[in-house]
Amino acid sequence: MTPAQPLQWERDDTSRIPFAVYTDEVRHRKELDRFFYQGHWSYVGLEAEIPNPGDFKRTVVGERSVIMTRTQDGQVHVVENVCAHRGMQFCRERHGNRKEFVCPYHQWTYSLKGDLLGVPFRRGVRQGGQVNGGMPADFDPKDHGLTHLKVASRGGVVFAAFDHGVESLEDYMGPTILGYFDRLFNGRKLVVLGYNRQRIPGNWKLMQENIKDPYHPGLLHTWFVTFGLWRADNKSELRMDAHHRHAAMVSTRGSAGQASGAASQVTQVSSFKAAMDLHDPSFLDIVPEAWWGGPSAVMMTLFPSVIFQQQVNSVSTRHIQPDGHGAFDFVWTHFGFEDDTPEMSARRLRQANLFGPAGFVSADDGEVIEFSQQAFDSKPDHRTLVEMGGREVGDTEHMVTETLIRGMYAYWRKVMGE
Repeated sequence: MTPAQPLQWERDDTSRIPFAVYTDEVRHRKELDRFFYQGHWSYVGLEAEIPNPGDFKRTVVGERSVIMTRTQDGQVHVVENVCAHRGMQFCRERHGNRKEFVCPYHQWTYSLKGDLLGVPFRRGVRQGGQVNGGMPADFDPKDHGLTHLKVASRGGVVFAAFDHGVESLEDYMGPTILGYFDRLFNGRKLVVLGYNRQRIPGNWKLMQENIKDPYHPGLLHTWFVTFGLWRADNKSELRMDAHHRHAAMVSTRGSAGQASGAASQVTQVSSFKAAMDLHDPSFLDIVPEAWWGGPSAVMMTLFPSVIFQQQVNSVSTRHIQPDGHGAFDFVWTHFGFEDDTPEMSARRLRQANLFGPAGFVSADDGEVIEFSQQAFDSKPDHRTLVEMGGREVGDTEHMVTETLIRGMYAYWRKVMGE
């Protein structure tokens, strides 16, 4: 593969990001190797998605197909969906229950842990008094199982890594982000409420950027700013891990439909619609929960693969699944807790209509990412400007900044050697 052309950074910092970061296929392959296949944990799902022995979920790490399984002893495993024989992706269902996996090509059979159980005609076929064919005498099934990934589960959330030397999940998150993670996944049993899936024609990093960008929600999203769910005058804080790869955007909701504090600024942005009302006011039937501990919204980005979202009563995971340098699949898993009342479960589902591919809020994000990618592809020698709030990287107590994006690319440059 031809090496990528060196990036031209206008400054030594990451306040101006070259468009080539989003458009180069060679660099994309290097990212997959550095961020998804080495040294990093990737989200694969919730234990609640495979509650029973034999349950499985097909998903991805980077662009590699993997399967999360629960074996008869209750343990969770993650194996690569690539037959050890001829490399076929043998599992085609998204979810199911199996006693074993059988590759349809030549019927090699594997346990849910990935061990090779059977090979048809391994010892050949007897014909005319002699045995013909078969595997070599030194063939050992123990050497030909599926690729096993390292697995870590915390609070009912499952992560996996191809790199078995990766640091512990807790060290990977760091104490600050771990605290926000444990706030949401606090030991209560999770219940899956539903899924959304969409294909977004943009570079996968743009979704990490989007959820590290508190500058845009009160400008782009009419729903957020008008009803006070997320806007610049809300009490807020931005926090990062020590490497600046992960982040939490934390906000406390203001008064719906009324700007507080910097009223003259908030009400004058074009996305604020003072006359906007709801046909169904139940979308704003927001009930504070004890586990919130104050904030009404926390958006966590765990680099590279997942976003954990709490936006008032709606809680979900958002899985980023790269597909080439110019597209990614985005999978939302909406969940609740086993001890939720029926009314709370209905409330979580109702508020989930803000999100997903046709969400009152999230449809905006998919569209701006698509339009951004179109510009990057048409002008590959240009760069973005990420200087809101200055050029430095650090935690803040306000939203009018792009510090989290600068931090992510400082980490990106270090790992990529660029």
